[in-house]
Amino acid sequence: MKKIIIILFALTLLSISIYSQSQPYVILISFDGFRWDYANRGVSPNIDIMKKDGVSALSLRPDFPSKTFPNHYAIVTGMYPENNGLIANSIYDPFRNAQYSLRDSSQVRNGRWYLGEAFWETAQRNGIISASYFWPGSEISPKYRRPEYYEKYDHTRAYKARVDGIINWLKLPYAKRPHFLTLYFSATDGMGHEFGTDSKEVNQAIFKEDSMLGLLFKKLKEINLYDSTNVILVSDHGMSDISKDRTVNIQNIIRNYDVKYQQGGPFMLIQPKPNEVNKVYQLLLKNQNHFNVYTKTNIPARFHYSDNPFIPDIIISADLGWYLTTDKSVKYMAKMKTVATHGWDNNTLDMQGIFFAMGPAFKVGYKTATINNIDIYPLLSKIFNISPRSNIDGKLANIEFILKNR
Repeated sequence: MKKIIIILFALTLLSISIYSQSQPYVILISFDGFRWDYANRGVSPNIDIMKKDGVSALSLRPDFPSKTFPNHYAIVTGMYPENNGLIANSIYDPFRNAQYSLRDSSQVRNGRWYLGEAFWETAQRNGIISASYFWPGSEISPKYRRPEYYEKYDHTRAYKARVDGIINWLKLPYAKRPHFLTLYFSATDGMGHEFGTDSKEVNQAIFKEDSMLGLLFKKLKEINLYDSTNVILVSDHGMSDISKDRTVNIQNIIRNYDVKYQQGGPFMLIQPKPNEVNKVYQLLLKNQNHFNVYTKTNIPARFHYSDNPFIPDIIISADLGWYLTTDKSVKYMAKMKTVATHGWDNNTLDMQGIFFAMGPAFKVGYKTATINNIDIYPLLSKIFNISPRSNIDGKLANIEFILKNR
């Protein structure tokens, strides 16, 4: 009997090893704030390799609002922000008087805000081990919603250490090795905000992030996984310059009404008293200049930004380059060092990000037009040959043509 148990245990380990070896490898990388045209500046030779040996899209269309957390989570859930729960980088829940902010780690790790199923959850339900070296949503509780391996976000973590972390996970024994991994860098976003889109600092950030891509390629070759690994490089949004001369103080227009302001800058959310919503809306509409104002009931369908109880009744989207303020934020802006930002209409060119993909699953030297970020989740499901969630917004038909034999 003991011999039979030993034999069965050995066969189980063998089957796990064989299954693990047969699974594809995918590394999903984000360069935060990497605008669609940054890859054309001649300072990203490793992205050029991906263009030559894989798929390059004209751009990656973010969702509205073109902000960091909503779009990173849209990429891994295949759901618009109104459906994935992260409608902005900060969210107010009026029913519980609770506040979500990307700067509040306790709320960032609170799973109640995250309505979508991230791909690492889908993968692990299908026996595919996942790992995340930073990604919005990867730290949440409960535990079963996190990747098997993950790192708590540390903005100061050395970039080389992040690449080394990915490689160390890939060097684990087959039965413990992750096959879906995420990796995140933020240099282009930080330098864009601080110095502007055409600055030498942004070019240096492009080169820095690209060099990490090159380091990853080098280390994948050293562990003999370069040819068998699919690398997908994306960004969450683009970036555009702003000016203190291009501002609209919304509070000046509706000063006589008691409203709650949320967000600000490229877009603003406003909640008047229930019986004053139409009055506030009509007043804003009458004074509409350098912005567009909508209600949850008339916002164009292309925004996909109405079907969520935490979205206030009035949404304002500034013209590209214009900045929406209140009395409080006017004082803040006078001291503000930010010279570029994001969050405008996701269809504007400056808000577009990047999509490059290379590896055994993808066509070689293939160029395509703009790709929607919500279509990446069903693409990942196809690569791993597993069923995606049925309630996603993304469509495989929109993106599967970039795969080999399609």
